[in-house]
Amino acid sequence: MSSLEILKSAVERVILDPRYKDILGVVKGARNGAVYGTKVRFPHALVMIFLFRSGTFREKLSLVLRATKTHARNLATFATIYKLSLVLLKKFGTTPGKEGPYDSFVAGLLGGYWVFGRPSPRTGRIPSVNQQIVIYVFARVALALARLSVKPGTGLPVISREQTSLQIKKVAWPAFASLSWAMVMYLFRWHPADLQPSLKSSMNYIYVDSEEWNSLRNFLWHNK
Repeated sequence: MSSLEILKSAVERVILDPRYKDILGVVKGARNGAVYGTKVRFPHALVMIFLFRSGTFREKLSLVLRATKTHARNLATFATIYKLSLVLLKKFGTTPGKEGPYDSFVAGLLGGYWVFGRPSPRTGRIPSVNQQIVIYVFARVALALARLSVKPGTGLPVISREQTSLQIKKVAWPAFASLSWAMVMYLFRWHPADLQPSLKSSMNYIYVDSEEWNSLRNFLWHNK
């Protein structure tokens, strides 16, 4: 057996040892956070920046890589803090050896503040990538809580009658979608500076730049 195979065998014994499962889960969580962040952000940043940002190819590529790095690093850091907090809360919490009902909330609170809640030490501002991630998460939380609020037996029974719940579900999404678009178009029309930059850029392209042309060429094939 070669030295490489011996080393591989020794490493596998460690990573398969149940005694190290919790801490290795933290490492694997960080790895998966970084990979997922890269997969999600790189194509999104590539399209949005090259379509809607001005600058040289090198400047745009630098922005793409920076956004990808930020997204990957932040998800990896959050996963590390979250999973490590769960391990510590399980070990030293009110019931040692058992996960508490609010451990995930506390761990998420700590990770959310440390990774996404603090301004950048370099600029003193919240990075736009972090704003996008938090807004994405908040939207999903709001939808989930809305569903739970009309689901009997969940502990959040704002509406407890099943027939009433079914009626609300029929109109809830159309109302939510309509009001969301009504508000974003109102804000874009009268308060565009307060919208998230990439959203404002894409909406400028669709709704403002479409008002300008002076030939067939920039009517169909080019924006201007």
